[in-house]
Amino acid sequence: MLNVSNITRRYGNFIAVDNVSFSVKKGEIIGLLGHNGAGKTTIMKTISGFLEADSGDVCLDGISVKNNAKALQRVLGYLPENLPVYPEMTVAEYLDYAADMKGLKGNTKTAEIKRAIKATDLSTKYLAPIDTLSRGYKQRVGVAQAILGQPKLLILDEPTNGLDPQQTHQMRKLIKEIAQKATVILSTHIMQEVNALCDRVLILKGGKLVLDDKLSKLKTSQHIEFRTNCTELAIISSISGVKHVEQIADNTLKIEVSKINFIDKISAEICSSIICAGFEIYSIYAQKQDLESVFNHINNNDQNSQQKEVSNAA
Repeated sequence: MLNVSNITRRYGNFIAVDNVSFSVKKGEIIGLLGHNGAGKTTIMKTISGFLEADSGDVCLDGISVKNNAKALQRVLGYLPENLPVYPEMTVAEYLDYAADMKGLKGNTKTAEIKRAIKATDLSTKYLAPIDTLSRGYKQRVGVAQAILGQPKLLILDEPTNGLDPQQTHQMRKLIKEIAQKATVILSTHIMQEVNALCDRVLILKGGKLVLDDKLSKLKTSQHIEFRTNCTELAIISSISGVKHVEQIADNTLKIEVSKINFIDKISAEICSSIICAGFEIYSIYAQKQDLESVFNHINNNDQNSQQKEVSNAA
């Protein structure tokens, strides 16, 4: 398990990461989201031990990055957004070098390089110099070095950047396979990647962690649409847990509930009340929301509040 505890990182007077804490279980794939400058890269570099936190700590299965960064790095795989590779090296030479850096030796090193090559479909480019590779193949080389040694924690920054649709599908499959035995942190601007891969979503804003929730819960709206001939809205509005009722079209009511967790129970009570009052129900639809809407809502709320502050000050 990964535990990030009260991490703060400053650059001079600028606070890039502000007292961020979260935990990730083995087998979870976490989506790390935020606008450019929100603190995502700083957090990933701090977890990896590339940067030191001003305060707080990171622990992976009891190994502290503050007290033993090298031990943590030996069980960690990291793909930065812009992977520094040696263009004059062949793929084989680079992966051999990366395996040495991870402390892999002998038959174990050979087996791991073969596994990484197969997993990323690099066999046809194994002896090619890296500077002759396309962007997509260079990205695959980056993923191959990250998964060497079967890391317990895999940090991926824009892993599908430059990949075509078929390669993207293959990369998603590989990430899911890795997550069966490891913890994965995925940072991306592509919402489809988060929807396809992640269990939980963390959203950063201004260096602060402003949301940490399961993706399935985020997609659930607090609104239900009832197609019914019920015209007595007071029957519904009097039910405990119903926040608001409005008619949005003929025979269609939009109902807002106060708690998502009880949406099924409240829906059942609404149905019972409508039927007992002698009306009919034609259909029920629990509205959904997409991740992009949640992300934009969080960030737009911040902009709106800032605009209000400026307006009030004026």
